[in-house]
Amino acid sequence: MSQFRLARLSLLLAAIGLNVLPSLSHAQDAKPAAAAGAPAAVPADTVRPEVFKLLDPAAVKASMDAKNYADVQSRIDQTAAIPALTPYELFVLNRLRVALASTTNNAPMAMTALEAVIESGKLDKKAQGDFIQALANYHYNAKDYPNAIKWFTRYQTETGDIAGVRPYIIRAYYFSNDFARAKQELLADVTAKQQAGKTPTIEELQLLANTGSKSKDPATYLIAMENLVRYYPSDDYWTDLLGRLQGKAGYSDRFALDVLRLQFKAVGTMSPQDYSDMAEIALQNAFPTEAKKVLDAGFAKGVLGTGANAAKHKKLRDQANKAAADDAKNIASGEASAMKSKDGTGLINLGYAFVTMDQFDKGIDLIQKGIAKGGLKRAEDAKLRLGYSYAMAGKKDDAIKVLETVKGGDGVGDLARYWILWLNRPATAAAAPAAAAQ
Repeated sequence: MSQFRLARLSLLLAAIGLNVLPSLSHAQDAKPAAAAGAPAAVPADTVRPEVFKLLDPAAVKASMDAKNYADVQSRIDQTAAIPALTPYELFVLNRLRVALASTTNNAPMAMTALEAVIESGKLDKKAQGDFIQALANYHYNAKDYPNAIKWFTRYQTETGDIAGVRPYIIRAYYFSNDFARAKQELLADVTAKQQAGKTPTIEELQLLANTGSKSKDPATYLIAMENLVRYYPSDDYWTDLLGRLQGKAGYSDRFALDVLRLQFKAVGTMSPQDYSDMAEIALQNAFPTEAKKVLDAGFAKGVLGTGANAAKHKKLRDQANKAAADDAKNIASGEASAMKSKDGTGLINLGYAFVTMDQFDKGIDLIQKGIAKGGLKRAEDAKLRLGYSYAMAGKKDDAIKVLETVKGGDGVGDLARYWILWLNRPATAAAAPAAAAQ
């Protein structure tokens, strides 16, 4: 970030010509004053001969080009010692101070001189805005954030360019630990862009996440992460978001497998622990084919079957392979008993087992029958499972239609929204789900 800021300032200084003095004319023959004995009047926007001699643009440029900065500083000092400098002479002198200071990286001198030039009243509107922006940038780079905010805000007022420097104002609030104001401004910008059908920048969302983290505001952090996943999905963002969900107040641990199912879809590669945990929980819940698929994926990616836990991974895989083979032989026999059950739980579980075997139509039909049969302890959980079964079947519209109806504050509603985020992911992310994290 600092390199970007410094480059921006350097370009700005070059653009406004701070290394070049304004055109000088000097009053060699001042007109006599009307009253006898009065001092000669100096025409406006000219310099006296003694000032011109020191600040002669040709001589100054020669010294600057030769990097003879000591000579330029000497000219500045000698000029400053001349009594009763006129406003225009001071303006010219401060322009040279800014030129020398910007070249020699003397930020304090540059800031003092810039402010004097700005307040001189001798700049046109365009130059005035450029000089104000340069001064604001100096304060920002010096980490003097209150003054950076002051001058960036003045730039907005005098130029009407609100958007150009707004990111710097918001960052200045953040870096000065005014997280409440930074959050307020960032949320306003993100909301405005979304309402206008535009995409917030990744920098805005990352800063919002940092604001939530620094201020120990998990709700703000989650808003940022949800939007990062929405617009800029990556393995890291998805893993972080789903991990934070499990720490959310009111979250129910019964969704451990549901969270891992979404993570398995959303990220390119999970951690070894996540692969083995998902497989173990799937086996415990009588979904051995799902466990087998997860373990096969972990081994194929080289994440499982190596290191100190290689033997444990192989044993778990053997267990899953055997259970999956047995389930494939016997699954059809469970349908009759599930249909006779007083509630739809058995049909829903059986239906999802068919989904794990890629028999999507069969599985989804059974889940729907289970929901219709009723008597469910947690009907929203069943709708969540139906929704992501449609997603796994590649039926996006049907999945979203179901998931949008899922309500609940214990994690089920969040998971439904996150599945929708995954289904609506940008085309590039959908085409390459294993893209590297940003």
